[in-house]
Amino acid sequence: MSPTTLPAAGPEHGHVTFLGAGPGDPGLLTLRAVEALANADVLVAEHEVLDVVRQHARSGVAEVYTDTGPEPDAVSGTGTPQLAVVDGASTTAALPAVRDAAHLVMEAARSGRRVVRAVSGDPGLDAYAAEEMLACAAAGVPFEVVPGVAAAVGVPAYAGVPLRDAQGADVRFVDARTASDRCWTEVGASDGTVVVSTTLDAVGAAAGELVSAGRKPDTPMTVTVAGTTTRQRTWTATLGTIAQTLKQAKVLPSPEGGRPVIAVVGERSAAAQREQLSWFESKPLFGWRVLVPRTKEQAASLSDQLRSYGAVPHEVPTIAVEPPRTPQQMERAVKGLVTGRYEWIAFTSVNAVKAVREKFEEYGLDARAFAGIKVAAVGEQTAKALIAFGVKPDLVPSGEQSAAGLLEDWPPYDPVFDPIDRVFLPRADIATETLVAGLIELGWEVDDVTAYRTVRASPPPAETREAIKGGGFDAVLFTSSSTVRNLVGIAGKPHNVTVIACIGPATAKTAEEHGLRVDVMAPEPSVHKLAEALADFGLRRRAAAVEAGDPVTRPSERRPGARRRRSTT
Repeated sequence: MSPTTLPAAGPEHGHVTFLGAGPGDPGLLTLRAVEALANADVLVAEHEVLDVVRQHARSGVAEVYTDTGPEPDAVSGTGTPQLAVVDGASTTAALPAVRDAAHLVMEAARSGRRVVRAVSGDPGLDAYAAEEMLACAAAGVPFEVVPGVAAAVGVPAYAGVPLRDAQGADVRFVDARTASDRCWTEVGASDGTVVVSTTLDAVGAAAGELVSAGRKPDTPMTVTVAGTTTRQRTWTATLGTIAQTLKQAKVLPSPEGGRPVIAVVGERSAAAQREQLSWFESKPLFGWRVLVPRTKEQAASLSDQLRSYGAVPHEVPTIAVEPPRTPQQMERAVKGLVTGRYEWIAFTSVNAVKAVREKFEEYGLDARAFAGIKVAAVGEQTAKALIAFGVKPDLVPSGEQSAAGLLEDWPPYDPVFDPIDRVFLPRADIATETLVAGLIELGWEVDDVTAYRTVRASPPPAETREAIKGGGFDAVLFTSSSTVRNLVGIAGKPHNVTVIACIGPATAKTAEEHGLRVDVMAPEPSVHKLAEALADFGLRRRAAAVEAGDPVTRPSERRPGARRRRSTT
């Protein structure tokens, strides 16, 4: 796709939505923002903003990134903005001048496309967005504005620094990159809270400006980088000590000195209480890179749970799914499903649902073929896959989401109430016999059918393999013995600083046989209990470091050279 090529125009009139993407956490997008993204034909944003919004965009949307390069001059507004259109993984050459972005936005809208122009924070605080709004207004291009959470407000909230106290302190906002001498004099004369937008290497200069303008050197100050993301880091000091604090933390001097930060200054800004109010950075797994040896589809709810603990999940498939070598057994079972051979069908995985659905589509069938048949799902994700297929399961375990949990709730065969005594069980070729044996014990006949085969997946990218073996991951969750064997087989053995968490004794035994030290064991065989157990481990580890007066670090930071590498990434 060339830089000026866009998707074919639709029948609707074009429209531009200037959308605030917030300071970095995708969870801060508004409901209106998500709705606008779902309907967009074209997304225009900087790289980091695209990373925030693209998960809510529909498939096939054209992505146009703008790279503003050096900061524009405060007076002339000049700089080196760039834009390029992205089609899948390919990126075209960049076109100069920010006005090209405004032109492309209007061109796309005029030809009937719905354009979302996404910016960091709030559009009302973005100079380029304001310029593009004026251009749209002058050209008669319809547009709307969807506000977003401004970094100057959102970042302090995530850093645990309320901007006002019960007495209602005055709050001033300053952009240090454009602030005049008069601005510094005014905020220096005030005794209220000052929120300063600046860069990491300019924090000391901003602190000096405030002291020169009348603020006391012992005034509390917090500085937060990468706010609202799992890379967030906050330092607490005073106006007089912040430069030395950052130097001791070895973040300055640094190639990343130009990174934006939000600093909060003031006696009444609650900076002194940050240890009690730091709800985000004190999450049990904050910033931990956790390896999940499952596909994105299988790991969806588990990854969401890990994110709620502050972790950064990284899914790596260790198995691939292939059709059975002899499909005749599956074909007979599906025909039996239609002709009334079964009372129940039990799905023990999302892959089983997918295999049956594909066979249905092959025969021209749909969810109506399940009429009169009771349907069981082993857990929430399998149930969701069935609902997406148009089938609401009759039975989902009320307790543990496993074969054992399913058997706990499964009714025994009753010849009076059950006209048919047979269960269709489509499964993987390597599935255990727990469910089959349990159903037979309950009086049921079982057609145990191989619906799909599991084979070892292809190796992950070299970067991931190096991170696994080199200690780049803080923890790995093993949900079965096969995930241990397959991960070691395709990517190598995790580094000894990596925390190893296993779902049960059998998986732990396999891990130990591969030379791994097992640190965490789930109290029961459930992926969600496994994630909880890892969070408890992280919480105890954090508490021990705080009690000992040691810095709270991630496991991967213990490996040789980790701190040096982190400071340059």
